[in-house]
Order: sequence, then structure tokens, then C-alpha cells
Amino acid sequence: MTCARLGLTPDFDQSGAYVQSWLRALKDDKRLIFKAASEAQKAAEWLMNGQQNEAEERRAA
Repeated sequence: MTCARLGLTPDFDQSGAYVQSWLRALKDDKRLIFKAASEAQKAAEWLMNGQQNEAEERRAA
């Protein structure tokens, strides 16, 4: 969703391996999904705020 809002096209070539690695990690730690979701939210907000700041800087210039 973040890629779509930023106008980026994700590369899904490694998505199968990525999902498998998460499944293994989640089997080891059932609470990991909450940590991952929290960190993903922070990353998405950082990316979106960076885009807003960049647009504001362009308007101010």
C-alpha cells in the first residue's frame, strides 16, 4: 500500500522466499507479528512524511 501511495512498483521476484522466511520466524516467535507490524507502520509513516517534506521544500523554493 505504501508503494502505491508513493507511486512505486514493487519487485515481487523474491516474494516467495520472503514469505517463507517470515513463516519460519513466526513459528519461532508468535509475538513477532506485532513487533513487525509496529516497525512497518513506523517505516511507512517515515516514508510518507519524507515525501510530504520533500514536496513542501519544492513549493518553498
